[in-house]
Amino acid sequence: MTTIQKILFPVDFSPSCAAMAPFVKRSASITSAKVTLLHVVEPSASGFELLARPLREVEEDHEIVARANLDSWLPSEFPVSDSARLIVAGEAAARIAEVARDHGFDLIVMPTHAGVFRRMLLGSTTAKVLNDADCPVLTTQHAETISPRTLEHREWVCAIGLSADSERVLRYATQVADSFHVNLSLVHAISAGEPGLPVQLDLEERAQSMEKQAARQRIEELQRAVGSRAVVIIAVGPIKDALIEAARRLHADEVVIGRSPQPGSQGRMRDLTYAVVRDAPCPVLSV
Repeated sequence: MTTIQKILFPVDFSPSCAAMAPFVKRSASITSAKVTLLHVVEPSASGFELLARPLREVEEDHEIVARANLDSWLPSEFPVSDSARLIVAGEAAARIAEVARDHGFDLIVMPTHAGVFRRMLLGSTTAKVLNDADCPVLTTQHAETISPRTLEHREWVCAIGLSADSERVLRYATQVADSFHVNLSLVHAISAGEPGLPVQLDLEERAQSMEKQAARQRIEELQRAVGSRAVVIIAVGPIKDALIEAARRLHADEVVIGRSPQPGSQGRMRDLTYAVVRDAPCPVLSV
């Protein structure tokens, strides 16, 4: 059974990071997970500093300042007695993924920082974490403009395909949705007959086309395999648009999407993660 017991919250003390804190607390409240705050001290010594003092002394001073900032950051939301606070040095995205992997974290929660979160922004820390992390990542571009729904409101939308990896994604979404006690809806998109047509969501039990029938049969097989009884929405149109439309219609708390299990330029960078994060009206859980 998939559970979330350990949440990693990378922080850089930015406004968008502070705005993400309520989403971290909501996830922890629902699952009773422990939250660990992580700050990465990246190399930033200036030429003037290196002329005056050895590099190690400069790095130690930076770590001392970072530790003081981390220990005093959002103490009421994350009391030091309940939430561990880690300091590591290095390149931020690589160290975040490494800490999550080495310490067995179940979930990373962090915002995007780019004003326009496009796929071309591969230098973004969050984009790199999405590509490199082995565990699921919850993120949103809109942390400063939206707030978590009440604990009683729990509606999730999950994109589901028909590939071999779809069972992994559905199994995770089903098990975590059960632990969060949320209503889970599955969205599958098939190609529109003509480009440019608006997205159409089919909620009827009987599909009208052979393609819809085949998709429903395959999704039923997947649901039986993982023990899911989620509502199935068949959309006609691009999957990203179908997801966004379903999330808005259902006032979803979260959109769940699968990442390729293969990292790198031939794997995770080729999926729809970044486009969905950019446009979704709620946080996106990438698994």
